[in-house]
Amino acid sequence: MTTPQPPAKGSQPRNTANWAPQHTHTLRIQNAPSGALNLNVDGRQITGPLQGFGSMWQKTYRATLAGTKVEPETVIAVWKEHFAEFWPTNSRFFGPLTGIAPGEVALLNLAVGGMPLSTGVLVLYADDESFTLMTPQGHMFAGWITFSAYKEKGETLVQAQVLMRASDPIYELGLRFGGHKQEDIFWEHTLGKLAKHFQVEAPVQTETICVDKKWSWSQAKNIWHNSAIRTQVHLLTHPALWFRRHGK
Repeated sequence: MTTPQPPAKGSQPRNTANWAPQHTHTLRIQNAPSGALNLNVDGRQITGPLQGFGSMWQKTYRATLAGTKVEPETVIAVWKEHFAEFWPTNSRFFGPLTGIAPGEVALLNLAVGGMPLSTGVLVLYADDESFTLMTPQGHMFAGWITFSAYKEKGETLVQAQVLMRASDPIYELGLRFGGHKQEDIFWEHTLGKLAKHFQVEAPVQTETICVDKKWSWSQAKNIWHNSAIRTQVHLLTHPALWFRRHGK
């Protein structure tokens, strides 16, 4: 299963309502959820793989909900409603009050290499059987990730599929020196917890394909938006905020 393709400009397909409005190329946060560190999101442009710097990768994480009668639509409804609960405890997803819906923006407070990082995502697409999140400038990678559920040989499968490039040279080095492994652990953990929600102990299969080995040096300038650097600078210049967050 691949990422849904956006409607052609000027066309009005039946699934138009499932897509973020075409004007949402710039992210806006109106009201940050309580407890969220709100940095590196408001005013940022969304970025696809072509706007990234490093090698392009497609990663697919898949698990089978064997022995259950749960339908794909039920899985996606649960996944949307409890999305943050399936994440590792050291990373937080602050979803919009309206839920995971096309055009909505969520804040992410992550721990990358033991250091805090504040960024976000746009809900690019959402329907009854899948939803896609897209990253902004400064995120660890430029690209999108599609979460889906579908039937295969009578069993319901859940899947997360990423198409991405590291946003800048620093992130590319981070991915090469342990970042790819951490990314795999993150999504394998998430799918494992989702399966457990449906009372299934499901091994997660991971498939990694290098789509393009080349680096896009024209995008090296993305380092200006690097959210990891900007988060550290913000916390160092706001020590009270740093100690308050780490004292929780």
